[in-house]
Amino acid sequence: MAGKPYKSHKKGAGRHVQLPEWLQASEAWATLRPGPRALYIELKRRFNGNNNGRIILSHRDAAKVLSVHRNTVGPWFDELEDRAFIRMTQAPHLGPSGVGQTAHWALEELPSDDMKSAPKGFMTWREKQKPRTKNRTGCHKKQDTKGADIPETNVTVLKTVTRKG
Repeated sequence: MAGKPYKSHKKGAGRHVQLPEWLQASEAWATLRPGPRALYIELKRRFNGNNNGRIILSHRDAAKVLSVHRNTVGPWFDELEDRAFIRMTQAPHLGPSGVGQTAHWALEELPSDDMKSAPKGFMTWREKQKPRTKNRTGCHKKQDTKGADIPETNVTVLKTVTRKG
Protein backbone atom coordinates (compact mmCIF):
# COMPACT_ATOMS: atom_id res chain seq x y z
CA MET A 1 0.00 0.00 0.00
CA ALA A 2 1.43 3.37 -1.01
CA GLY A 3 0.02 5.53 1.75
CA LYS A 4 -2.77 5.92 4.23
CA PRO A 5 -5.74 7.28 2.31
CA TYR A 6 -7.54 8.63 5.38
CA LYS A 7 -4.61 10.98 6.13
CA SER A 8 -4.33 12.50 2.68
CA HIS A 9 -6.66 15.41 3.42
CA LYS A 10 -5.67 16.05 7.02
CA LYS A 11 -3.47 18.97 7.87
CA GLY A 12 -1.44 19.27 11.01
CA ALA A 13 -2.31 21.74 13.72
CA GLY A 14 0.93 23.58 13.02
CA ARG A 15 3.80 24.23 15.36
CA HIS A 16 3.13 24.50 19.05
CA VAL A 17 5.06 25.02 22.28
CA GLN A 18 4.98 22.20 24.76
CA LEU A 19 5.50 22.88 28.47
CA PRO A 20 5.90 19.60 30.35
CA GLU A 21 4.00 19.07 33.58
CA TRP A 22 7.20 18.48 35.58
CA LEU A 23 8.51 21.89 34.46
CA GLN A 24 5.29 23.64 35.48
CA ALA A 25 5.31 21.83 38.84
CA SER A 26 8.78 23.11 39.76
CA GLU A 27 9.10 25.84 42.39
CA ALA A 28 11.13 27.96 39.98
CA TRP A 29 8.24 28.04 37.48
CA ALA A 30 5.50 28.42 40.09
CA THR A 31 7.10 31.58 41.52
CA LEU A 32 8.06 33.05 38.14
CA ARG A 33 6.35 36.32 37.17
CA PRO A 34 4.24 36.47 33.97
CA GLY A 35 6.76 38.53 31.97
CA PRO A 36 9.64 36.03 32.23
CA ARG A 37 7.18 33.19 31.56
CA ALA A 38 6.13 34.82 28.30
CA LEU A 39 9.79 35.34 27.38
CA TYR A 40 10.57 31.66 28.07
CA ILE A 41 7.67 30.59 25.86
CA GLU A 42 8.98 32.85 23.08
CA LEU A 43 12.47 31.34 23.40
CA LYS A 44 11.00 27.86 23.29
CA ARG A 45 8.91 28.82 20.25
CA ARG A 46 12.14 29.60 18.41
CA PHE A 47 13.55 26.17 19.24
CA ASN A 48 13.14 24.00 16.14
CA GLY A 49 14.25 20.65 17.52
CA ASN A 50 17.97 20.82 16.78
CA ASN A 51 19.15 24.37 17.51
CA ASN A 52 19.37 24.32 21.32
CA GLY A 53 22.39 26.43 22.21
CA ARG A 54 21.94 28.48 19.04
CA ILE A 55 18.52 30.03 19.70
CA ILE A 56 18.72 33.64 18.58
CA LEU A 57 16.63 36.27 20.35
CA SER A 58 17.82 39.80 20.98
CA HIS A 59 16.40 42.11 23.62
CA ARG A 60 14.87 44.32 20.94
CA ASP A 61 13.23 41.42 19.12
CA ALA A 62 11.92 40.02 22.40
CA ALA A 63 10.49 43.41 23.36
CA LYS A 64 8.82 43.75 19.95
CA VAL A 65 7.26 40.28 20.10
CA LEU A 66 6.09 40.68 23.72
CA SER A 67 4.86 44.27 23.15
CA VAL A 68 6.94 45.84 25.93
CA HIS A 69 9.75 48.40 26.05
CA ARG A 70 13.20 47.04 25.22
CA ASN A 71 14.54 47.97 28.67
CA THR A 72 11.88 45.77 30.28
CA VAL A 73 13.08 42.43 28.89
CA GLY A 74 16.66 42.69 30.18
CA PRO A 75 15.71 41.83 33.78
CA TRP A 76 13.48 39.04 32.44
CA PHE A 77 16.45 37.40 30.71
CA ASP A 78 18.45 37.79 33.94
CA GLU A 79 15.68 36.20 36.01
CA LEU A 80 15.43 33.22 33.65
CA GLU A 81 19.22 32.80 33.83
CA ASP A 82 19.24 33.09 37.64
CA ARG A 83 16.61 30.37 37.92
CA ALA A 84 18.54 28.20 35.41
CA PHE A 85 15.81 28.00 32.77
CA ILE A 86 18.15 29.35 30.09
CA ARG A 87 21.85 30.00 29.64
CA MET A 88 23.74 32.23 27.25
CA THR A 89 26.00 30.20 24.98
CA GLN A 90 27.36 33.17 23.04
CA ALA A 91 27.39 36.74 24.33
CA PRO A 92 26.34 39.62 22.07
CA HIS A 93 29.27 41.22 20.27
CA LEU A 94 30.29 43.25 17.25
CA GLY A 95 31.12 41.15 14.23
CA PRO A 96 34.20 41.70 12.01
CA SER A 97 32.32 44.16 9.81
CA GLY A 98 31.10 46.19 12.79
CA VAL A 99 27.58 44.79 12.68
CA GLY A 100 26.25 43.66 16.06
CA GLN A 101 25.63 39.96 16.66
CA THR A 102 22.93 38.95 19.09
CA ALA A 103 23.27 36.52 21.97
CA HIS A 104 22.64 32.80 21.51
CA TRP A 105 20.57 30.98 24.11
CA ALA A 106 20.12 27.39 25.27
CA LEU A 107 17.09 25.95 27.04
CA GLU A 108 18.19 24.03 30.12
CA GLU A 109 15.29 21.56 29.99
CA LEU A 110 16.47 20.09 26.67
CA PRO A 111 19.69 18.36 25.59
CA SER A 112 22.18 20.71 23.95
CA ASP A 113 23.01 20.59 20.25
CA ASP A 114 26.27 18.75 21.04
CA MET A 115 24.18 15.90 22.55
CA LYS A 116 25.01 16.63 26.19
CA SER A 117 22.19 15.77 28.57
CA ALA A 118 19.90 18.50 29.87
CA PRO A 119 21.13 20.00 33.17
CA LYS A 120 17.63 21.01 34.42
CA GLY A 121 19.11 23.29 37.05
CA PHE A 122 15.74 24.96 37.64
CA MET A 123 14.49 21.79 39.37
CA THR A 124 16.85 22.42 42.31
CA TRP A 125 16.18 26.18 42.50
CA ARG A 126 14.60 27.29 45.78
CA GLU A 127 13.25 30.69 46.70
CA LYS A 128 15.45 32.42 49.23
CA GLN A 129 13.74 32.70 52.57
CA LYS A 130 13.70 36.08 54.18
CA PRO A 131 15.32 36.04 57.62
CA ARG A 132 12.80 36.00 60.41
CA THR A 133 12.93 38.97 62.68
CA LYS A 134 12.29 38.74 66.38
CA ASN A 135 9.07 40.23 67.61
CA ARG A 136 9.93 43.18 69.73
CA THR A 137 7.67 45.13 71.96
CA GLY A 138 7.41 48.66 70.74
CA CYS A 139 9.30 51.34 72.57
CA HIS A 140 6.70 54.05 72.69
CA LYS A 141 7.67 57.55 73.57
CA LYS A 142 5.38 60.09 75.13
CA GLN A 143 5.11 63.46 73.52
CA ASP A 144 4.46 66.69 75.26
CA THR A 145 2.05 69.18 73.78
CA LYS A 146 4.80 70.86 71.73
CA GLY A 147 5.77 67.61 69.96
CA ALA A 148 9.10 67.01 71.71
CA ASP A 149 9.87 63.41 72.58
CA ILE A 150 9.95 62.57 76.25
CA PRO A 151 11.41 59.17 77.05
CA GLU A 152 9.08 56.92 78.96
CA THR A 153 10.36 56.19 82.45
CA ASN A 154 9.06 53.90 85.13
CA VAL A 155 8.61 56.05 88.20
CA THR A 156 6.93 54.73 91.31
CA VAL A 157 4.95 57.31 93.21
CA LEU A 158 4.21 56.62 96.85
CA LYS A 159 1.15 58.16 98.31
CA THR A 160 1.15 58.90 101.98
CA VAL A 161 -2.06 58.30 103.78
CA THR A 162 -2.64 59.86 107.17
CA ARG A 163 -5.25 58.50 109.57
CA LYS A 164 -7.30 60.70 111.71
CA GLY A 165 -8.42 59.45 114.92
